[in-house]
Parts: sequence; structure tokens; C-alpha cells
Amino acid sequence: MIKTIVIDDEPLARMIITEYLKQHADVAIVAECGDGFEGAKAIQQLQPDLVFLDIQMPKLTGFEMLEIVDEMPNVIFTTAFDEFAIKAFEKNAIDYLLKPISRDRFEQAITKFRNNFVNSVPKVGTIEKVNAITEEESLERIVVKNGTQIKIIPVQQVNFLEAYDDYVKIHTKDGVFLKNKTMSSFEKQLDPKQFVRVHRSFIAKVDQLAKIEPMEKESYIATLLTGEKINISKSGYARLKQIIGL
Repeated sequence: MIKTIVIDDEPLARMIITEYLKQHADVAIVAECGDGFEGAKAIQQLQPDLVFLDIQMPKLTGFEMLEIVDEMPNVIFTTAFDEFAIKAFEKNAIDYLLKPISRDRFEQAITKFRNNFVNSVPKVGTIEKVNAITEEESLERIVVKNGTQIKIIPVQQVNFLEAYDDYVKIHTKDGVFLKNKTMSSFEKQLDPKQFVRVHRSFIAKVDQLAKIEPMEKESYIATLLTGEKINISKSGYARLKQIIGL
């Protein structure tokens, strides 16, 4: 039996998908969810084989929901907006269904899933893989998970980022939060006019810099408005100068 979860904030959209799935006797809908928080919880608890996932939802978008799930099953995205198609396939989606979804198009997506499922293609994979965002976009908020709690951090509230083993420490006015992600990913996703990779271990937020002082061997140290200090390498200082116009 193929365990399936349908995640969409529109009851009509969920109803259409569940109606289409009635034609597939080997598919069991184990949960229907109206937002990303419910969806993430259901995925963690039920470990489905397939998820139908809307993209534009309140609270958490479909893409943001993927960031807080440890291991994703196969995903078929559903949305009324075709501009998300490229991004969806970059996340290794099985398929991308544009609303209103016709039965023929739905069956094509199910066939694609079955081909993958039968051939034991690996699931969508790790957080880092599904969390990739195209370089043309700028990250506007960061979703972090702490146990069962989920926090959404607007990037405006970030003071700086710090490498921490396999994680990144996100320093904010409300405290420090851990994200299982690489510094390189953040460097690509954050607005380069606001955030600068000043050191292999630090990404600085430009408007938080209070003072920059030289150190030995062409390295520098920055003091932030909060009083915290971060290291700046020679190459990081060169990048920073371009942004702030030194």
C-alpha cells in the first residue's frame, strides 16, 4: 500500500486530489493537512511514500515546510502559479501539477511516481538537498526547528551567521538558533547587499557592523552593534569593501 498525504490550504483542492486517488486501490490517504505545520508533523509521524504538496500556503509555504522535515518522501507539487515550476524540479519533485488539475495530467504524475517507486529511486533526500534556492532569489526568512517548536526568523532580525560543525548558528536579537545547512548555501541565498561572507566561519549583516579594526597578517576583526566580535579574512575584507564602498 502506498501511504499518501495531501497538504493544501484549499479544501476544494484536497477534495479533487482525494477524488482522483480513489481510482487507485493501492493508494491509502493517511492524512489531509491544511497548512505546512500540520503537514510537517504528519510527515514525521506517518512517514508517507508520497506527498501532494501545495506551494502557496499561509504560515509556511510548501518549500519552507520541506526545510523542517528530516527526510522527505516523494513529492508532487500542486499550485496555481506556474512561476514555481523550475524551483520545484530543482528540488527533485516527481512532478508539478498546475491548478486546476485535470484527471489526465494527474494520472501522468501518478505514473511518474510509480516508475520511481517501483524502481526504488531514492527519496527526495536530505534537508540540504531540498532546501536549495535558485541564486536569482533572495532569502526573506529562515525556518528553524527546535525539538517540536518551529520558529520563522525574518532575515531583518539576523545579526550574523556563524559556522558550527555541520550546522550554522543564526545570531538574532532573540537568541541563537541552529540550522542544519551549510554556510555556502546561506551565502548564495541571502541578499549580497545585506549579507557578506567575511570569513569562512562568518557571514556579516552589513547594517550591524559598528567598527572594523586591523589585526596581524592582513586579517581584521569587526565589532557589531550588539558588542559581539567576528573575524574578517583578507578576502572577506575585500568583498566587504566593495559593498560598503570603502
